[in-house]
Amino acid sequence: MAEYKINVIKLNKIISKTIEAINNSKTEICDIAESSRNECRRLEEELALLRQQVTRLIKEVEIIEIALKESKRRLMVINRNYDNYTQQELKNAYEKADTLRVELAVKREQEQNLIRRRNELEIRIKDAIRTVQKAENLTTQIGMALGYLTGDLQKVSKQLESLQYKQLVGQKIIRIQEEERQRMARDIHDGPAQLLSNVVLKAEICEKMIDIDLEKAREELRELKKTVRESLQDVRRIIYNLRPMSLDDLGLIPTLQRYVITFQEDSGISVSFQTKGTQPELKSEISVTVLRIIQEALNNVAKHAKADCITIHIEFMPMQLKLFVIDDGEGFDTGILKEKTDDISSGFGLIGMRERVELLNGEMDIGSEPGRGTRLNIMIPFAKEEEDIDGKQD
Repeated sequence: MAEYKINVIKLNKIISKTIEAINNSKTEICDIAESSRNECRRLEEELALLRQQVTRLIKEVEIIEIALKESKRRLMVINRNYDNYTQQELKNAYEKADTLRVELAVKREQEQNLIRRRNELEIRIKDAIRTVQKAENLTTQIGMALGYLTGDLQKVSKQLESLQYKQLVGQKIIRIQEEERQRMARDIHDGPAQLLSNVVLKAEICEKMIDIDLEKAREELRELKKTVRESLQDVRRIIYNLRPMSLDDLGLIPTLQRYVITFQEDSGISVSFQTKGTQPELKSEISVTVLRIIQEALNNVAKHAKADCITIHIEFMPMQLKLFVIDDGEGFDTGILKEKTDDISSGFGLIGMRERVELLNGEMDIGSEPGRGTRLNIMIPFAKEEEDIDGKQD
């Protein structure tokens, strides 16, 4: 306990120093932002004045261009009627045209210089605005950081618990993924891999028999075709187990109905499938979780329970769904689950189902006694879009 208090004191000192450093940085950033705002205002005023000058200069250029055109027209008239004008009038006309040309060239040069200056100012204003925006964003982020740091140690403790929870969730996700990979590897090894090995063997037999006994070779080919069909069925089953396409195409309930029919045919166990309420549009992770839980539950019953009947009941409510899986099998001592909960290597199906439910902030309850069957009760909330696993902490 004493060591804990010492650690808390050290932590407070570290946090205080961090807060002081961040506050100093925040002040500097605010100064930069204010300086950039002032620079931005000054540049905008200069730009407004410059735009007025450009507008005025453009009008002056237009006036000089009109005057120059008129001067050139008058020169043409004088040149055509040379005898009607004096030498002085001719000289004055040429001098006026030259003066206008020079004045126009000067004004155009001034116009180009002002336009270049205007463009430079616009770029500098954009840079100043970006600096202000970055400084304001940094100030906001620093304010948020200070809000966290100036909170009491209880909040820090909660955040540490949150990190531990997220780490635990990550471990559970990895564990579930590894269990899925192991299951898939077993399915492939026991199914298609064995059958394909048999296909290779039969193909070699056919190759040898085709020149010796044609009828025998045909018989082997028929067997080979049968083996390939079985292998194809196994591959399709594995693909279906990875993610049934009907889940996306038809939805959760039709997919479960199909699965229940297949399970009854394979196991010989009677299954009553019931639903209540209107199914809303479910998130993909909820649909997959419900499907996997029912698959695992039925497989557990088929392997261990020696049951004759299973009841599956799904109830859709406004904010959650409830799932009940009930069988009339042998049942078991639920104390076994508590012993296995902390065993990270345990492959016990019910523990895996509980972890899947908890990842969706749901609840799972298992009721069972030897000789009295098993009842699985599950509640999964319909999380809002903005909620995630952090909602578990509140």
